[in-house]
Parts: sequence; C-alpha cells; structure tokens
Amino acid sequence: MRRRIAVTGVASGIGAELAARLTARGDTVVGFDIRPTTENIAQFIPLDLNDPGSIDAAIAALDGPLDGLCNNAGLPPRDGMAAQVLQVNFIGTRRLSEGLVPHLRAGASVVNIASRAGAKWAENLEQVLRLGAVRDRAALEAFVDSEGLDPTRAYNLSKEAVILWTAALTDEMIGRGVRINSVSPGAVATGILDDFARAFGDKMTRNVARAGRAGTPAEIAQVAAFLLSEESAWIKGIDLAVDGGMGGFNMADRLGLGALCATPAPV
Repeated sequence: MRRRIAVTGVASGIGAELAARLTARGDTVVGFDIRPTTENIAQFIPLDLNDPGSIDAAIAALDGPLDGLCNNAGLPPRDGMAAQVLQVNFIGTRRLSEGLVPHLRAGASVVNIASRAGAKWAENLEQVLRLGAVRDRAALEAFVDSEGLDPTRAYNLSKEAVILWTAALTDEMIGRGVRINSVSPGAVATGILDDFARAFGDKMTRNVARAGRAGTPAEIAQVAAFLLSEESAWIKGIDLAVDGGMGGFNMADRLGLGALCATPAPV
C-alpha cells in the first residue's frame, strides 16, 4: 500500500537516504528541513527546529493524513551550542511531533532517531525528567546554566531524552492505533562525523576501529524504513541500537563477560 511519510532532516545524511528508500518502494515523502531540497520528496516544508515559530508554521503547512513520521533532524555537539542542541534534538522535535500526531492515521508508525550516546539514560534519569519540564527557550537557557551543561553533555542528554520520551509515549500511541520506536545509531559516516570525533575523542575512535568502520547513512535508513513499514507491526516502544557491535563489546568489557566464551584449558 502506498503510504505518506514525513521525514525531518531530509536534505542530507540519513534523512536523504531514507527519503530515497521510501520513494523507491512507492511511498510518498513529505520532507522537512532548514535547507530546501526536491530530491525524492513529493512536498517540501521549511523547518528550523531551533525556531518555535518555524515549527508552528511547518505544522500548519502540512495538509492531509500521514502514515508515518521519522524525526531525524538533529545537531551534533559544537562549542557554544548546548542550548541549541537540546532545542533541536529534543524540545523542538517534541513540539513538532505534538503538532503532527493528529495527522497520523491508525496504523501509522513514528520513528525517532536517537543515538548510542543516549545509552546511559538510566544513570541520568532525574536530569532527563528535569529537561522534560522545559517548554520554552528562556527556561531552556536557564536549564543549561543551572545544570552546567557543555555541548557534549547536552547532546548525550538530548538523546537520552529522545529514548525515554519514545518509551513514555508508547501507551498513548497504541491507544491511537500508532506505533512509536527509536533508533540509536553508533558512529555514522555523515558530514557531521568530525563533530562527534572532536566531542567524544578516543572513545569513538576505538569503537569505530573495533567495529571495523563507521556505519553508513543507508544502513540506518534501511532500519528506519523497516520500522516505518507494516512488516514491523509488532515492534512497539523499543530503542533499537544499530551500531556495528559497539554496544555489545562495550557491555562485554564493562561486565567482564570474557569468561562466558573463554576456551577451557586442557585437562
């Protein structure tokens, strides 16, 4: 069945690959981005997630129902941009989603692109909940100051919030006949990979080396496209890590699991 799916951050990276994949399988894509594009989309709607007025205008510009929504747009950690990172990656994304939910038909799917950087949400739950109470830019600036956030912590926090927000919405979305999941990529070879290398340093370099390479936008888009399809109908409320094994070997290191697979010494 031909489906109508909204994708944010559609002009480059994972969003562009997702639009191409959806269009190739016969879906209609409504693309949102700060940069105009016409590639693999049926309709383009300007969107600056750092600007509440732009978010509201984008919501108003959407006409008709949706069968899916992928919240893909985001900012990497950059100096002096802690508030903007939180605004774009979580606060603005949440505001846009709240405005688009009434357009979602029964059977629709929402996919939020989070990150492996959000994997430590359990250790930071109270801070995530404090961020969840923030609704406007003045309160956000005050939050960044009071929490003493640098851009790297702001990025991690924004992705922790996306993961937990997705889980929190699961029951409500099921009540609407809608599925919601998040996807947490590891390092992905896009134009902002250098930003992550600067922010996370040797830890990211080691992870990529152990995985053999960074992921590709197409590999993440493939997973998002699956979650937006009817073939994934029983997958609801999860965070799916797509990281080339980074989460697995980090867990094994942290928990000392080597003994589980060690070859026993000869008797």
